[in-house]
Amino acid sequence: MSTFQAPKGTYDLIPPDSATYLAVREALSAPLRNSGYGYIETPGFEDVALFARGVGESTDIVSKEMYAFETKGGDKLALRPEGTASVLRAALEANLHKGGNLPVKLWYSGSYYRYERPQKGRYRHFSQVGAEAIGAEDPALDAELIILADQAYRALGLRGFRILLNSLGDKECRPVYREALQGFLRDLDLDEETRRRVEINPLRVLDDKRSEVQKQLTGAPMLRDYLCDACKAYHEEVRALLTAAGVAYEDDEKLVRGLDYYTRTTFEFVHDGLGSQSAVGGGGRYDGLSEMIGGPALPSVGWALGVDRTVLALEAEGIALDIPATTSVYAVPLGEEARRVLFGLVTELRKAGVATDFAFGGRGLKGAMKSANRSGARYTVVAGERDLAEGDVQVKDMESGEQQAVPVGDLVAVLQGKLA
Repeated sequence: MSTFQAPKGTYDLIPPDSATYLAVREALSAPLRNSGYGYIETPGFEDVALFARGVGESTDIVSKEMYAFETKGGDKLALRPEGTASVLRAALEANLHKGGNLPVKLWYSGSYYRYERPQKGRYRHFSQVGAEAIGAEDPALDAELIILADQAYRALGLRGFRILLNSLGDKECRPVYREALQGFLRDLDLDEETRRRVEINPLRVLDDKRSEVQKQLTGAPMLRDYLCDACKAYHEEVRALLTAAGVAYEDDEKLVRGLDYYTRTTFEFVHDGLGSQSAVGGGGRYDGLSEMIGGPALPSVGWALGVDRTVLALEAEGIALDIPATTSVYAVPLGEEARRVLFGLVTELRKAGVATDFAFGGRGLKGAMKSANRSGARYTVVAGERDLAEGDVQVKDMESGEQQAVPVGDLVAVLQGKLA
């Protein structure tokens, strides 16, 4: 056993399970790539102030969970705890919003880091696929992103998820609600830390999962009663577009999400088969984030879907993805001459687009055939001195057991035909 192990709260992706994660990432991003979203990749760490300003200093992510450090040069950096702030920073830095084609539509996939108590579905290192539409205030854009996520989950075969939807208002109507909510919360029996949150970001108290807090929230003022006419109309249009598209959702008046930058539309995808860590993805509109991090006014909307939790959701529903074998042909040489000839044929097959592997290490026929079985290859190519003397190799169908002699010069074409 190795002296070292993966850090607490992290995991290694290794075959064959890693193939499922790759397939999930592909499925989550496919609708985006088909809808005008271009790929973006940002650094794994950023200026710590980027997240403090954007995500919010009062959030658990920034105050408790962020991996922050100081470099030898004195820079204060943090491993990225989420993707939106980084993507918007990159878009602003590259002046993508000045290209004259708004919204700027971007998607990304990568690892994120939060220091929190590890449990199933909650890791210190996790993977997400995300999407951001930057620079347009349009309810159709909010609806588009929700619909694309719904399509992605359904393409994977998932049916046990629900979409929760809410509106958080805007800079006109939310301050009025904030004041009313603070007045209500100040009269509750709350611990000191929660009381501090009441003063800094009272909406996040609504998202507190502790039963002793939730019991006291009965009768709390609801944001829907404070929405201005513009926010009401915007939210109704999002709801109407989702309904017209046949996407079912549930109104959730307490849904606030855990980041400070959200405005108006907010949504979450939850799966009831995952226990306490039921959220598999979520997002919303963040019209003021660009200004928070020093950019111009750029109303935007986006989401992030958890790859890890999507895999857990598939397991909860008993869904096994149809993942093709990584190897179609496995070559087994018997003797040094056959080794040289078959290695050349393997290279030709790979150039022709046939997924091919080779029995390395000079193993005997029995051991090599066991490896061929484990590889999942449909066909095995075996050659010895006698076969090569006659200009042939033996091709065995691993499903039927049938075997035929094929001229060396015809091997690539024959196998391409069989695998077509």
